[in-house]
Amino acid sequence: MTKQTWTAFCSAAVFIALTALLVFVPAPFVSWSPGGVQDTLGEVNGTPIISIKDTPTYPTSGRLDLTTVSVSRVDARVSLPEAVLSYWLPGRDALPRASVYRDDTSVEESEQEQSLSMETAQHDAIVAALRAANQPVRPMPVVSSVIVDGPAHDRLLPGDLIISVDGKPVSEVDQAGALIKQHRVGYRVPFEVLRDHRKVKVVVQTIESKIDPGVPIVGITIGLGYSYDPQIEFDLGDRIGGPSAGLVFALAIYDKITPGELFAGRHIAGTGTIDPDGNVGAIGGLQEKITAADNAGATVFLVPAPNCAELAGLRTDLELIKVTTVKDGVDSLSRLDRPETLPRCG
Repeated sequence: MTKQTWTAFCSAAVFIALTALLVFVPAPFVSWSPGGVQDTLGEVNGTPIISIKDTPTYPTSGRLDLTTVSVSRVDARVSLPEAVLSYWLPGRDALPRASVYRDDTSVEESEQEQSLSMETAQHDAIVAALRAANQPVRPMPVVSSVIVDGPAHDRLLPGDLIISVDGKPVSEVDQAGALIKQHRVGYRVPFEVLRDHRKVKVVVQTIESKIDPGVPIVGITIGLGYSYDPQIEFDLGDRIGGPSAGLVFALAIYDKITPGELFAGRHIAGTGTIDPDGNVGAIGGLQEKITAADNAGATVFLVPAPNCAELAGLRTDLELIKVTTVKDGVDSLSRLDRPETLPRCG
């Protein structure tokens, strides 16, 4: 083998090795691309996505799409060429893996976090919509979580609204814990809770706290919940997680429980987190979601006000409306026939 042949062979081998590294060695990035949309005013397999009982409802028309982002899974590995393409292609992005997933996050943990975020968004959307529609909502202490090996396991459930503890009515989050701590370890504490709109009585025996010796606990955390008369349920069919559909859920509920047709036959899409007071928060993947809405044929997109800065350089035919609160969104949607009056980013 001549010197020139040997040099060419080595160069080719190095080139192949480097190419293999580029293609097969994972890069520390996560790929984001436009996902699907789902009409929150519609049905899945013949079942309404949002069903409402125990309060008057009214006809709706048009579409109100929640938008999603297709994100590479926590157990997926993105190659460097894939990351570069995701970064440069329109309507896609590549983000540092550490900004999306923790190093020790499993697939199951990721799915559970997304599912919990979606459940929280749905609960908050219900409260925000009812308040926007001037329907009564009553703040109450709620069982936020239950320790699996604690005495309250399978007796109290997350979501139970606490009416009384030890026979004493409670209205503040701190009251329930204070009443439990008034007794000795081993005391059987009676609870009355509101579960699925029904009153339930439960007795839980206290144990000693491992953190504070001598302090009785029942193995629950208590937060702020809400009681209301309507029964509102969600059925999304496919697994969709995360908190960013909160605004769209709230507007869909509002349209169903108030007279008039808020969307009036139009095809609307949007995104945004929501809190119980109706405030709209920022989300991730805005441009991917706008692209998904554009692909689905929407004409209007509701943009959370904190995300407005991300629209620089975006090209779309969608009418982009800035939304700060649920009531703000309702007001803008009622003025779609007067585009010059609509709030926009910038």
